[in-house]
Amino acid sequence: MSSSEPRLSFEEPIFEMEARLESLRQNANSPEIREEIQRLRAGLADLTRKVYANLSAWETVEVARHPKRPQTVDYLDLVFDEFVELRGDKTFGDDRAIRTGWAKLDDFRVMVVGHQKGRDSKERVECNFGCAQPEGYRKAMAKMKLAAKFGLPIVCFVDTPGAYPGIGSEERGVAQAIAESMFLASTLPTPIVCIVVGEGGSGGAIGICVGDRVAMLEFSYYSVISPEGCAGILWKSGDFKDKAAEALRFTSKDLLSFGVVDDVIEEPLGGAHRDHRLMALRVKQYLRSQLRELVKIPIDELVEKRYQRFRKFGAFEREAVESAPSAEPATDDSKPVSTPNPS
Repeated sequence: MSSSEPRLSFEEPIFEMEARLESLRQNANSPEIREEIQRLRAGLADLTRKVYANLSAWETVEVARHPKRPQTVDYLDLVFDEFVELRGDKTFGDDRAIRTGWAKLDDFRVMVVGHQKGRDSKERVECNFGCAQPEGYRKAMAKMKLAAKFGLPIVCFVDTPGAYPGIGSEERGVAQAIAESMFLASTLPTPIVCIVVGEGGSGGAIGICVGDRVAMLEFSYYSVISPEGCAGILWKSGDFKDKAAEALRFTSKDLLSFGVVDDVIEEPLGGAHRDHRLMALRVKQYLRSQLRELVKIPIDELVEKRYQRFRKFGAFEREAVESAPSAEPATDDSKPVSTPNPS
């Protein structure tokens, strides 16, 4: 990775070893140097594996937000054979934070719905940094209904810090649009596969993340609120974002153990941002396997299982606790209260 590439703080040892390796490559004119290069390559792989196996929750967020991480348009290019974009919600406009359209995956024809954050400054502003507005969710709903009409599966890519919180978005009913999208997806008579590929923030994420299979990439996160938002509410300061991240338990490992997601898709060594093609290949293999399984399930059974899948969320155990004696003073109708004689 070049020196101009974005660097995450915990990756410094990796970059230092890469710099040493690149320096040796430029002078690989002896067997001793070539042998040292092989040794460093093995050491670099081991170091990268060790660093990424021990990421904190906040460091996972940093990886999920990496500017070079593949986005929906990258998966459209690398996973699908064809893509025809469908725009607009037929009411207000076309929200560029959500992309929708027909696509072909091997023998499957599907509808793709996904968040898009944008790469350069111009595209990020156009996409509201991946924060969709009501028209984005209404566009998604219209295209999902179209897919169901033709009996085609739906594939959703989730990558957003949350729905757009601006005044216009609120005035046009963003909360209502998200609720309607969730309700619609829970009842659509067609297979739905959702993958959290980066950030899965709040209602903005779950608005297009109700499906028969929900998976996450290894270093993505899926949460009711961002770490900064949580820290601002609980500690009145964003400085506690790392503490909030740990408390939220939103990493792929946590959510798989809770049953919130069904599968975790392993990322390439050093994260998806280091190898788009390999990450896309693994996503494609996952989609292919899940679609083959889901299309065999009768529609009524599929929808019922989807409904029950989300109904079981939030299960908890309640423990019976003996009530403490009342501290209220005795009344005329009550029995006298004996007071211990101090010794």
